[in-house]
Amino acid sequence: MTTRILIVDDEANIRRMVGALLKSEEFEVAEAANGNAGLLAIPEVHPDIILLDLMMPPGPDGLATLERIRAGDRDIPVIMMSGKAQLADAVRAVQMGAFQFLEKPLAPESLLVAVRSAETLVRTQAENRALRQALGPQPTLVGTSPAIERLRVLIAQVAPTDARVLILGESGSGKELVANAIHRYSPRARGPFVSVNCAAIPRDLVESEMFGHERGAFTGATDRRIGRFELADGGTLFLDEIGDLQLEAQAKLLRVLESGEIQRIGAERSQRVNIRAIAATNRRLEQAVHTGAFREDLYFRLNVFPIEVPPLRTRLADIPALVEHLAARLRPRHPPHFTADALAALARHSWPGNVRELANIVERLTIIGGDEVTGDLVPRVLNRPGSYPPPTTSFVDNGRGLTDRLDDMERELISGAMTAANGNIAEAARLLKTDRGNLYRRMRRLGIRGGGE
Repeated sequence: MTTRILIVDDEANIRRMVGALLKSEEFEVAEAANGNAGLLAIPEVHPDIILLDLMMPPGPDGLATLERIRAGDRDIPVIMMSGKAQLADAVRAVQMGAFQFLEKPLAPESLLVAVRSAETLVRTQAENRALRQALGPQPTLVGTSPAIERLRVLIAQVAPTDARVLILGESGSGKELVANAIHRYSPRARGPFVSVNCAAIPRDLVESEMFGHERGAFTGATDRRIGRFELADGGTLFLDEIGDLQLEAQAKLLRVLESGEIQRIGAERSQRVNIRAIAATNRRLEQAVHTGAFREDLYFRLNVFPIEVPPLRTRLADIPALVEHLAARLRPRHPPHFTADALAALARHSWPGNVRELANIVERLTIIGGDEVTGDLVPRVLNRPGSYPPPTTSFVDNGRGLTDRLDDMERELISGAMTAANGNIAEAARLLKTDRGNLYRRMRRLGIRGGGE
Protein backbone atom coordinates (compact mmCIF):
# COMPACT_ATOMS: atom_id res chain seq x y z
CA MET A 1 0.00 0.00 0.00
CA THR A 2 1.40 3.42 -1.01
CA THR A 3 2.28 5.79 1.83
CA ARG A 4 0.39 9.10 1.67
CA ILE A 5 2.23 12.28 2.68
CA LEU A 6 0.64 15.70 3.25
CA ILE A 7 2.97 18.71 2.78
CA VAL A 8 1.79 21.79 4.68
CA ASP A 9 3.93 24.82 3.73
CA ASP A 10 3.15 28.40 2.65
CA GLU A 11 5.97 28.37 0.07
CA ALA A 12 4.74 26.90 -3.24
CA ASN A 13 8.34 26.31 -4.32
CA ILE A 14 9.01 24.11 -1.28
CA ARG A 15 5.81 22.15 -1.86
CA ARG A 16 6.71 21.62 -5.51
CA MET A 17 10.33 20.50 -4.91
CA VAL A 18 9.58 18.30 -1.90
CA GLY A 19 6.55 16.82 -3.65
CA ALA A 20 8.62 15.96 -6.74
CA LEU A 21 11.27 14.27 -4.60
CA LEU A 22 8.71 12.20 -2.71
CA LYS A 23 6.82 11.23 -5.87
CA SER A 24 10.08 10.03 -7.42
CA GLU A 25 10.35 7.68 -4.42
CA GLU A 26 6.81 6.40 -5.13
CA PHE A 27 5.06 8.20 -2.29
CA GLU A 28 1.57 9.61 -2.77
CA VAL A 29 1.64 13.38 -2.15
CA ALA A 30 -0.98 16.00 -1.25
CA GLU A 31 -0.38 19.71 -0.54
CA ALA A 32 -1.81 22.47 1.64
CA ALA A 33 -0.71 26.14 1.63
CA ASN A 34 -1.28 26.93 5.32
CA GLY A 35 -2.24 25.42 8.66
CA ASN A 36 -6.00 25.79 8.25
CA ALA A 37 -5.89 24.22 4.78
CA GLY A 38 -3.80 21.38 6.18
CA LEU A 39 -6.28 20.70 8.96
CA LEU A 40 -9.13 20.64 6.44
CA ALA A 41 -7.16 18.29 4.16
CA ILE A 42 -6.44 15.66 6.82
CA PRO A 43 -9.94 14.05 6.88
CA GLU A 44 -10.02 14.05 3.06
CA VAL A 45 -6.49 12.85 2.34
CA HIS A 46 -6.04 10.53 5.37
CA PRO A 47 -2.26 11.07 5.27
CA ASP A 48 0.11 8.55 6.84
CA ILE A 49 2.77 11.25 7.42
CA ILE A 50 2.61 15.06 7.59
CA LEU A 51 5.43 17.47 6.67
CA LEU A 52 4.62 20.72 8.50
CA ASP A 53 6.30 24.10 8.17
CA LEU A 54 6.87 26.05 11.39
CA MET A 55 6.37 29.61 10.08
CA MET A 56 3.20 30.14 8.00
CA PRO A 57 1.93 33.73 8.31
CA PRO A 58 -0.72 34.98 8.72
CA GLY A 59 -2.69 31.88 9.83
CA PRO A 60 -1.91 29.43 12.63
CA ASP A 61 1.79 28.62 12.76
CA GLY A 62 3.21 25.11 12.72
CA LEU A 63 3.12 24.64 16.50
CA ALA A 64 -0.54 25.68 16.73
CA THR A 65 -1.35 23.40 13.79
CA LEU A 66 0.58 20.53 15.40
CA GLU A 67 -1.38 21.00 18.62
CA ARG A 68 -4.68 20.68 16.75
CA ILE A 69 -3.42 17.66 14.80
CA ARG A 70 -2.43 15.94 18.04
CA ALA A 71 -5.84 16.68 19.56
CA GLY A 72 -7.47 14.65 16.79
CA ASP A 73 -4.82 12.00 16.07
CA ARG A 74 -2.09 11.16 18.55
CA ASP A 75 -0.33 8.61 16.33
CA ILE A 76 0.27 10.24 12.94
CA PRO A 77 3.98 11.15 12.54
CA VAL A 78 4.48 14.90 11.97
CA ILE A 79 7.86 16.08 10.66
CA MET A 80 8.41 19.79 11.36
CA MET A 81 10.40 22.00 8.92
CA SER A 82 11.83 25.49 9.38
CA GLY A 83 14.65 27.76 8.25
CA LYS A 84 14.26 30.30 11.04
CA ALA A 85 13.65 28.18 14.09
CA GLN A 86 15.35 28.64 17.42
CA LEU A 87 16.43 25.69 19.54
CA ALA A 88 13.49 26.42 21.86
CA ASP A 89 11.09 25.96 18.93
CA ALA A 90 12.56 22.55 18.10
CA VAL A 91 12.37 21.45 21.73
CA ARG A 92 8.79 22.68 22.01
CA ALA A 93 7.79 20.83 18.82
CA VAL A 94 9.24 17.55 20.08
CA GLN A 95 7.54 18.02 23.45
CA MET A 96 4.24 18.47 21.61
CA GLY A 97 4.72 15.19 19.77
CA ALA A 98 6.58 16.05 16.57
CA PHE A 99 8.31 13.00 15.12
CA GLN A 100 11.35 14.95 13.90
CA PHE A 101 12.53 18.51 13.25
CA LEU A 102 14.34 19.38 9.97
CA GLU A 103 16.13 22.62 9.15
CA LYS A 104 15.71 24.39 5.80
CA PRO A 105 17.12 24.32 3.23
CA LEU A 106 16.12 20.67 3.23
CA ALA A 107 18.77 18.15 2.24
CA PRO A 108 17.10 15.44 0.12
CA GLU A 109 18.96 12.66 1.93
CA SER A 110 17.95 13.92 5.39
CA LEU A 111 14.35 14.40 4.31
CA LEU A 112 14.11 10.87 2.89
CA VAL A 113 15.71 9.34 6.00
CA ALA A 114 13.15 11.13 8.19
CA VAL A 115 10.25 10.09 5.97
CA ARG A 116 11.42 6.46 5.80
CA SER A 117 11.75 6.38 9.60
CA ALA A 118 8.24 7.78 9.96
CA GLU A 119 6.98 5.21 7.44
CA THR A 120 8.48 2.43 9.56
CA LEU A 121 6.67 3.81 12.61
CA VAL A 122 3.37 3.90 10.70
CA ARG A 123 3.71 0.27 9.66
CA THR A 124 4.73 -0.79 13.15
CA GLN A 125 1.68 0.92 14.63
CA ALA A 126 -0.58 -0.76 12.06
CA GLU A 127 0.86 -4.21 12.76
CA ASN A 128 0.56 -3.67 16.50
CA ARG A 129 -3.11 -2.75 16.12
CA ALA A 130 -3.67 -5.86 14.03
CA LEU A 131 -1.92 -8.02 16.62
CA ARG A 132 -3.98 -6.56 19.47
CA GLN A 133 -7.17 -7.13 17.49
CA ALA A 134 -6.15 -10.72 16.77
CA LEU A 135 -5.60 -11.29 20.50
CA GLY A 136 -9.18 -10.21 21.19
CA PRO A 137 -10.39 -9.44 24.72
CA GLN A 138 -7.75 -9.58 27.42
CA PRO A 139 -7.62 -13.14 28.83
CA THR A 140 -7.75 -13.75 32.56
CA LEU A 141 -6.58 -16.45 34.94
CA VAL A 142 -9.67 -18.30 36.14
CA GLY A 143 -9.91 -20.40 39.29
CA THR A 144 -9.34 -20.37 43.04
CA SER A 145 -7.47 -23.66 43.54
CA PRO A 146 -4.19 -23.57 45.52
CA ALA A 147 -2.27 -24.25 42.30
CA ILE A 148 -3.73 -21.23 40.48
CA GLU A 149 -3.32 -19.03 43.56
CA ARG A 150 0.39 -19.93 43.71
CA LEU A 151 0.62 -19.02 40.04
CA ARG A 152 -0.92 -15.60 40.73
CA VAL A 153 1.63 -14.98 43.49
CA LEU A 154 4.54 -15.73 41.13
CA ILE A 155 3.09 -13.43 38.46
CA ALA A 156 2.68 -10.63 41.01
CA GLN A 157 6.30 -11.07 42.12
CA VAL A 158 7.92 -10.96 38.68
CA ALA A 159 5.61 -8.66 36.71
CA PRO A 160 6.89 -5.32 38.14
CA THR A 161 10.47 -6.26 37.25
CA ASP A 162 12.11 -6.50 33.84
CA ALA A 163 13.43 -10.02 34.49
CA ARG A 164 13.23 -12.62 31.76
CA VAL A 165 10.72 -15.37 32.49
CA LEU A 166 10.67 -18.99 31.31
CA ILE A 167 7.16 -20.45 31.47
CA LEU A 168 6.99 -24.24 31.61
CA GLY A 169 3.91 -26.38 31.17
CA GLU A 170 2.05 -28.87 29.04
CA SER A 171 0.40 -27.88 25.77
CA GLY A 172 -2.93 -26.17 26.33
CA SER A 173 -2.26 -25.33 29.99
CA GLY A 174 -2.29 -21.55 29.45
CA LYS A 175 1.33 -20.48 29.09
CA GLU A 176 0.49 -17.53 26.80
CA LEU A 177 -2.19 -16.48 29.27
CA VAL A 178 0.48 -16.26 31.98
CA ALA A 179 2.83 -14.31 29.70
CA ASN A 180 0.02 -11.88 28.88
CA ALA A 181 -0.76 -11.41 32.57
CA ILE A 182 2.91 -10.64 33.34
CA HIS A 183 2.87 -8.03 30.57
CA ARG A 184 -0.41 -6.44 31.72
CA TYR A 185 0.82 -6.04 35.31
CA SER A 186 4.24 -4.72 34.29
CA PRO A 187 5.47 -1.16 33.64
CA ARG A 188 5.40 -2.13 29.94
CA ALA A 189 1.63 -2.65 29.94
CA ARG A 190 1.03 0.31 27.61
CA GLY A 191 3.53 -1.09 25.14
CA PRO A 192 2.90 -3.93 22.67
CA PHE A 193 2.62 -7.60 23.59
CA VAL A 194 3.92 -9.53 20.58
CA SER A 195 3.72 -13.30 20.40
CA VAL A 196 5.69 -15.56 18.07
CA ASN A 197 5.30 -19.34 17.85
CA CYS A 198 8.85 -20.58 17.30
CA ALA A 199 7.62 -24.02 16.28
CA ALA A 200 5.48 -22.63 13.46
CA ILE A 201 8.17 -20.59 11.66
CA PRO A 202 9.77 -22.33 8.65
CA ARG A 203 13.49 -22.79 9.21
CA ASP A 204 14.53 -20.50 6.33
CA LEU A 205 12.24 -17.66 7.50
CA VAL A 206 13.19 -17.48 11.18
CA GLU A 207 15.56 -14.52 10.77
CA SER A 208 13.09 -12.56 8.62
CA GLU A 209 10.22 -13.26 11.03
CA MET A 210 12.23 -12.30 14.11
CA PHE A 211 14.32 -9.38 12.84
CA GLY A 212 12.62 -8.26 9.60
CA HIS A 213 14.07 -7.55 6.16
CA GLU A 214 14.51 -4.73 3.67
CA ARG A 215 12.88 -4.71 0.26
CA GLY A 216 14.99 -6.71 -2.19
CA ALA A 217 17.05 -8.37 0.55
CA PHE A 218 16.34 -11.77 -0.98
CA THR A 219 14.17 -13.36 -3.66
CA GLY A 220 10.54 -12.71 -2.79
CA ALA A 221 11.25 -9.77 -0.48
CA THR A 222 9.03 -7.38 -2.43
CA ASP A 223 8.52 -5.03 0.51
CA ARG A 224 10.12 -4.10 3.80
CA ARG A 225 9.04 -6.32 6.70
CA ILE A 226 9.11 -5.31 10.35
CA GLY A 227 10.29 -8.19 12.53
CA ARG A 228 8.73 -9.29 15.79
CA PHE A 229 11.55 -7.81 17.89
CA GLU A 230 11.00 -4.41 16.32
CA LEU A 231 7.22 -4.69 16.73
CA ALA A 232 7.70 -5.43 20.43
CA ASP A 233 9.98 -2.42 21.02
CA GLY A 234 8.96 -0.83 24.32
CA GLY A 235 6.88 -3.85 25.27
CA THR A 236 7.05 -7.61 25.69
CA LEU A 237 8.07 -10.32 23.22
CA PHE A 238 6.59 -13.75 23.95
CA LEU A 239 8.66 -16.58 22.46
CA ASP A 240 6.29 -19.54 22.53
CA GLU A 241 7.61 -23.09 22.04
CA ILE A 242 11.19 -21.84 22.37
CA GLY A 243 12.38 -25.43 22.68
CA ASP A 244 11.57 -26.03 18.99
CA LEU A 245 13.89 -23.28 17.75
CA GLN A 246 16.77 -24.53 15.59
CA LEU A 247 20.32 -24.17 16.94
CA GLU A 248 21.31 -21.61 14.30
CA ALA A 249 18.33 -19.43 15.22
CA GLN A 250 19.12 -19.90 18.93
CA ALA A 251 22.58 -18.37 18.36
CA LYS A 252 21.07 -15.30 16.66
CA LEU A 253 18.47 -14.93 19.38
CA LEU A 254 21.17 -15.08 22.04
CA ARG A 255 23.16 -12.31 20.34
CA VAL A 256 20.12 -10.03 20.28
CA LEU A 257 19.30 -10.71 23.93
CA GLU A 258 22.90 -9.92 24.89
CA SER A 259 23.35 -6.80 22.75
CA GLY A 260 19.83 -5.38 22.61
CA GLU A 261 20.38 -4.71 18.89
CA ILE A 262 18.78 -6.18 15.77
CA GLN A 263 19.59 -5.85 12.11
CA ARG A 264 17.03 -6.41 9.39
CA ILE A 265 18.17 -8.69 6.57
CA GLY A 266 19.62 -6.42 3.90
CA ALA A 267 19.96 -3.41 6.22
CA GLU A 268 23.26 -1.53 6.41
CA ARG A 269 23.17 -0.88 10.13
CA SER A 270 21.69 -2.32 13.30
CA GLN A 271 19.19 -0.66 15.61
CA ARG A 272 18.51 -0.92 19.32
CA VAL A 273 15.31 -2.43 20.67
CA ASN A 274 13.98 -2.31 24.20
CA ILE A 275 12.03 -5.49 24.84
CA ARG A 276 11.29 -7.85 27.69
CA ALA A 277 11.63 -11.47 26.62
CA ILE A 278 9.26 -14.10 28.00
CA ALA A 279 9.75 -17.64 26.70
CA ALA A 280 7.61 -20.74 27.05
CA THR A 281 8.00 -24.42 26.30
CA ASN A 282 6.34 -27.76 26.96
CA ARG A 283 9.75 -29.44 26.84
CA ARG A 284 12.27 -30.01 29.61
CA LEU A 285 15.02 -27.72 28.40
CA GLU A 286 17.56 -29.11 30.88
CA GLN A 287 17.37 -32.41 29.02
CA ALA A 288 17.60 -30.63 25.64
CA VAL A 289 20.71 -28.82 26.89
CA HIS A 290 22.20 -32.15 27.99
CA THR A 291 21.62 -33.69 24.54
CA GLY A 292 22.90 -30.61 22.70
CA ALA A 293 19.53 -29.71 21.19
CA PHE A 294 19.36 -26.41 23.09
CA ARG A 295 22.16 -23.96 23.84
CA GLU A 296 23.13 -23.84 27.51
CA ASP A 297 24.01 -20.13 27.39
CA LEU A 298 20.60 -19.26 25.90
CA TYR A 299 18.88 -21.45 28.50
CA PHE A 300 20.52 -19.51 31.33
CA ARG A 301 19.67 -16.20 29.64
CA LEU A 302 15.99 -17.12 29.48
CA ASN A 303 15.62 -19.03 32.74
CA VAL A 304 16.00 -16.08 35.12
CA PHE A 305 12.57 -16.60 36.72
CA PRO A 306 10.94 -19.96 35.91
CA ILE A 307 7.18 -20.38 36.30
CA GLU A 308 5.47 -23.76 35.99
CA VAL A 309 1.85 -23.67 34.83
CA PRO A 310 -0.13 -26.48 36.50
CA PRO A 311 -1.97 -28.95 34.25
CA LEU A 312 -5.74 -28.96 34.53
CA ARG A 313 -5.81 -32.45 36.10
CA THR A 314 -4.09 -31.00 39.20
CA ARG A 315 -6.73 -28.31 39.66
CA LEU A 316 -10.02 -30.02 38.85
CA ALA A 317 -11.72 -27.84 41.47
CA ASP A 318 -11.39 -24.95 39.01
CA ILE A 319 -13.51 -26.66 36.34
CA PRO A 320 -16.86 -25.07 37.35
CA ALA A 321 -15.35 -21.56 37.20
CA LEU A 322 -13.55 -22.34 33.93
CA VAL A 323 -16.70 -23.76 32.35
CA GLU A 324 -18.70 -20.68 33.39
CA HIS A 325 -16.00 -18.39 31.98
CA LEU A 326 -15.69 -20.30 28.68
CA ALA A 327 -19.45 -20.56 28.20
CA ALA A 328 -19.90 -16.82 28.82
CA ARG A 329 -17.18 -16.08 26.29
CA LEU A 330 -18.98 -18.21 23.69
CA ARG A 331 -22.41 -16.67 24.35
CA PRO A 332 -21.98 -13.44 26.33
CA ARG A 333 -25.66 -12.47 26.42
CA HIS A 334 -27.22 -15.85 27.17
CA PRO A 335 -24.56 -18.30 28.38
CA PRO A 336 -25.75 -21.90 28.74
CA HIS A 337 -26.29 -23.42 32.17
CA PHE A 338 -24.18 -26.48 33.03
CA THR A 339 -25.94 -28.68 35.57
CA ALA A 340 -24.16 -30.14 38.62
CA ASP A 341 -24.02 -33.62 37.10
CA ALA A 342 -22.51 -32.17 33.89
CA LEU A 343 -19.79 -30.43 35.91
CA ALA A 344 -19.16 -33.62 37.89
CA ALA A 345 -18.79 -35.62 34.67
CA LEU A 346 -16.30 -33.07 33.33
CA ALA A 347 -14.32 -33.24 36.60
CA ARG A 348 -13.91 -37.03 36.20
CA HIS A 349 -11.96 -36.56 32.95
CA SER A 350 -8.14 -36.30 33.20
CA TRP A 351 -7.82 -33.63 30.48
CA PRO A 352 -4.66 -34.57 28.54
CA GLY A 353 -5.23 -31.48 26.39
CA ASN A 354 -5.65 -29.23 29.46
CA VAL A 355 -7.67 -25.99 29.30
CA ARG A 356 -7.49 -25.90 25.50
CA GLU A 357 -9.25 -29.29 25.39
CA LEU A 358 -11.80 -28.11 27.97
CA ALA A 359 -12.57 -25.04 25.83
CA ASN A 360 -13.11 -27.32 22.83
CA ILE A 361 -15.43 -29.62 24.81
CA VAL A 362 -17.41 -26.73 26.31
CA GLU A 363 -17.99 -25.33 22.82
CA ARG A 364 -19.26 -28.70 21.56
CA LEU A 365 -21.53 -29.11 24.58
CA THR A 366 -22.89 -25.60 24.09
CA ILE A 367 -23.76 -26.41 20.48
CA ILE A 368 -25.42 -29.73 21.40
CA GLY A 369 -27.08 -28.74 24.68
CA GLY A 370 -28.35 -25.28 23.85
CA ASP A 371 -29.42 -23.38 26.95
CA GLU A 372 -28.81 -26.26 29.40
CA VAL A 373 -26.06 -28.84 29.37
CA THR A 374 -26.82 -31.96 31.41
CA GLY A 375 -24.66 -34.83 32.56
CA ASP A 376 -25.94 -37.29 29.96
CA LEU A 377 -24.54 -35.08 27.16
CA VAL A 378 -20.96 -35.09 28.44
CA PRO A 379 -20.05 -38.72 27.50
CA ARG A 380 -21.12 -38.00 23.92
CA VAL A 381 -18.32 -35.51 23.39
CA LEU A 382 -15.70 -36.75 25.85
CA ASN A 383 -13.16 -39.36 24.86
CA ARG A 384 -12.38 -42.25 27.20
CA PRO A 385 -11.08 -40.62 30.42
CA GLY A 386 -7.39 -39.85 30.23
CA SER A 387 -6.98 -41.16 26.73
CA TYR A 388 -8.19 -40.96 23.17
CA PRO A 389 -10.64 -43.23 21.34
CA PRO A 390 -9.49 -46.85 21.13
CA PRO A 391 -9.41 -48.43 17.68
CA THR A 392 -12.79 -49.80 16.66
CA THR A 393 -11.58 -51.92 13.77
CA SER A 394 -13.33 -55.30 13.78
CA PHE A 395 -11.19 -58.41 13.77
CA VAL A 396 -13.70 -60.50 11.81
CA ASP A 397 -12.80 -61.44 8.27
CA ASN A 398 -13.71 -58.47 6.11
CA GLY A 399 -11.56 -59.23 3.11
CA ARG A 400 -8.80 -56.80 4.09
CA GLY A 401 -5.25 -57.95 4.67
CA LEU A 402 -3.12 -57.49 7.78
CA THR A 403 -1.27 -54.41 6.43
CA ASP A 404 -4.49 -52.59 5.54
CA ARG A 405 -6.09 -53.43 8.87
CA LEU A 406 -2.99 -52.29 10.80
CA ASP A 407 -3.11 -49.05 8.83
CA ASP A 408 -6.76 -48.65 9.81
CA MET A 409 -5.88 -49.11 13.49
CA GLU A 410 -2.96 -46.67 13.27
CA ARG A 411 -5.16 -44.15 11.45
CA GLU A 412 -7.78 -44.30 14.23
CA LEU A 413 -5.15 -44.02 16.97
CA ILE A 414 -3.56 -40.96 15.36
CA SER A 415 -6.91 -39.32 14.59
CA GLY A 416 -8.01 -39.90 18.19
CA ALA A 417 -4.80 -38.42 19.57
CA MET A 418 -5.12 -35.40 17.27
CA THR A 419 -8.68 -34.86 18.52
CA ALA A 420 -7.58 -35.10 22.15
CA ALA A 421 -4.74 -32.66 21.43
CA ASN A 422 -7.09 -30.25 19.64
CA GLY A 423 -5.01 -30.52 16.48
CA ASN A 424 -1.67 -29.78 18.16
CA ILE A 425 0.94 -32.05 16.55
CA ALA A 426 3.46 -31.77 19.38
CA GLU A 427 0.85 -32.68 22.00
CA ALA A 428 -0.52 -35.56 19.90
CA ALA A 429 3.02 -36.91 19.55
CA ARG A 430 3.41 -36.73 23.35
CA LEU A 431 0.18 -38.66 23.86
CA LEU A 432 1.36 -41.31 21.42
CA LYS A 433 4.84 -41.36 23.00
CA THR A 434 6.64 -40.61 19.74
CA ASP A 435 8.46 -37.63 18.27
CA ARG A 436 6.77 -35.03 16.10
CA GLY A 437 8.79 -35.85 12.96
CA ASN A 438 7.78 -39.52 13.11
CA LEU A 439 4.14 -38.55 13.61
CA TYR A 440 4.26 -36.20 10.61
CA ARG A 441 5.67 -39.00 8.43
CA ARG A 442 3.02 -41.48 9.54
CA MET A 443 0.24 -38.95 8.96
CA ARG A 444 1.47 -38.23 5.44
CA ARG A 445 1.67 -41.95 4.66
CA LEU A 446 -1.83 -42.56 5.95
CA GLY A 447 -3.32 -39.48 4.30
CA ILE A 448 -4.25 -37.80 7.58
CA ARG A 449 -4.38 -34.02 7.32
CA GLY A 450 -3.57 -31.79 10.27
CA GLY A 451 -1.00 -29.58 11.93
CA GLY A 452 -1.27 -26.82 9.32
CA GLU A 453 -1.04 -29.10 6.25
